[in-house]
Amino acid sequence: MSVNLLASLRLYLVTDQKNLRGRSLTDVVLSAVQGGVTCVQLREKDLCSRDFVALARAMKDLLAPTGVPLVINDRIDVALACGAQGVHLGQSDMPVALARQLLPPEVFIGLSVESLDDVVRAAGQAVDYLGVSPIYATPTKTDTAAPWGLAGLRQVRAMTALPLVAIGGVHVTNAAEVLLAGADGLAVVSAICSAPDPSAAAQSFGWLFQPFSEDERSDPIRYP
Repeated sequence: MSVNLLASLRLYLVTDQKNLRGRSLTDVVLSAVQGGVTCVQLREKDLCSRDFVALARAMKDLLAPTGVPLVINDRIDVALACGAQGVHLGQSDMPVALARQLLPPEVFIGLSVESLDDVVRAAGQAVDYLGVSPIYATPTKTDTAAPWGLAGLRQVRAMTALPLVAIGGVHVTNAAEVLLAGADGLAVVSAICSAPDPSAAAQSFGWLFQPFSEDERSDPIRYP
């Protein structure tokens, strides 16, 4: 694999064009990357294939100088057309085994898990990380199962050695507890896309990934 996956998954931006506060997607993404975002997932449910491919190729060109990988949500064809470094699949998307056959070997695959059964099934699939969704209830995505909560996330962590990316209601005030519960990365949507300053919003997460001692991690000022 051509990317350092664990490092790339730390601060994982999932795009949402409906919450950009009138700004362009490229401006928001570039600002977020400058602030410390380490991975960008392009999620577009409403674009036709032609427009999705055009946007994906523009995003790939934008990110290329930064070294930040581009992940395409759901669409294997779009990922192939733009040369994305990763693909993220849901439980109702193309089967992982078929996606793995179609994609180049260096392209990583993420899979959303919404139940313990999903986690069990993932053990036998060619996935590179799991998206644990949703951790908390969120208005950004309403077609998900009941929230995992921190206890559920801990259960998933105990069941798999795969990297875990937590998504759903994650923001800077609860991110530390999510990481302590076992997440390797934080997937953020509105906390960055809707922020007045996406770069500053991304920077606000950065200290969470610094190495701290156990005493520092129990400090309520650092980890409220």
